[in-house]
Amino acid sequence: MKRQIFAPEHDAFRETVRAFLAREVLPHYEQWEKDGIVSRDAWRAAGKQGLLGLAVPEEFGGGGTSDFRYSAVLAEEFTRAGAPGIALGLHNDIIGPYLTSLATEEQKRRWLPGFCDGSLITAIAMTEPGAGSDLQGIRTHAEDRGDHWVLNGSKTFISNGILADLVIVVAKTTPEGGAHGLSLLVVERGMDGFERGRNLDKIGQKAQDTAELFFHDVRVPRENLLGELNGAFVHLMTNLAQERLSIAVSAIAAAEHLLEITTDYVKEREAFGRPLATKQHIRFEIAEMATECAVTRAFLDRCIEDHANGTLDAVHASMAKWWATELQKRVTDRCLQLHGGYGYMTEYPVARAFTDGRIQTIYGGTTEIMKEIIGRSLLG
Repeated sequence: MKRQIFAPEHDAFRETVRAFLAREVLPHYEQWEKDGIVSRDAWRAAGKQGLLGLAVPEEFGGGGTSDFRYSAVLAEEFTRAGAPGIALGLHNDIIGPYLTSLATEEQKRRWLPGFCDGSLITAIAMTEPGAGSDLQGIRTHAEDRGDHWVLNGSKTFISNGILADLVIVVAKTTPEGGAHGLSLLVVERGMDGFERGRNLDKIGQKAQDTAELFFHDVRVPRENLLGELNGAFVHLMTNLAQERLSIAVSAIAAAEHLLEITTDYVKEREAFGRPLATKQHIRFEIAEMATECAVTRAFLDRCIEDHANGTLDAVHASMAKWWATELQKRVTDRCLQLHGGYGYMTEYPVARAFTDGRIQTIYGGTTEIMKEIIGRSLLG
């Protein structure tokens, strides 16, 4: 089915993204995988190409558009290229809204130009060793000292943790914490007491630096409070719909791309003297995956359109996130199976997709959390 949500300007942007990937990302990606980190040069190149800060006002160097369809194009093309390591989606779609909607004018002038030109890489630090989806369990805390906060605690599984120059930290600013006692504090590279731990060894997305962060009596200036004091819970909930939609967009793009690759493979690969594509079981497998992808694509495109119009709610974003990522997991596994032994070889895209994509049902809220959100909305 022909997609209806994109205009000519989105198609032109897609060509720009593909050219950027071919020129600045794919020639270096294998080395980044070995290094466990992306070159900062790639971030600066992305900024120069206009791929950072799409929704940031032009006065700060951004694209000046709130049209989420541009972000969807970016996510789709990076997914199809098999290059999740350079986390532009995290920077643009997850962290960007906090800075554009919550930052003061002084903070915007201080941070947004670098955010857009690639000289200032960002991260958000929520997860702790004992607290993932449950924000009530956050133990990192900040003590008010008048003109500054004293921040103590630790975070883990932080994407961009090694490269980040600016980290939005979720911390307790009241003894009880929880829904009414968390705040967002911005920690900047070079602050005394801010230390980075290991660049964590993951099973996939090797080029994407994921780190432990430690805060030992870090003096965070008063002017680095982002948003309302004790208002982090509401701020976090407000931005989760876009984060989850972004993950879902990359998930369906991954499933569709793997289906294309596998369809071509079974046409060429022979078994018992005939192409695999002539076997009824193979045709049924391809038919099932194609149908599942087509149905999911229709729903996702509607969600993208609704979000671009400002009407997507948290429940439908949660539906999109759990369904698309579980579909990606299922399709990836079936496509690897259809590749046989070759599917287990890292030189084949399906093998890397298998490990790179496994995190999708976990981060941004697990499948189980998504179902809980949906269930509560229906049953109270």
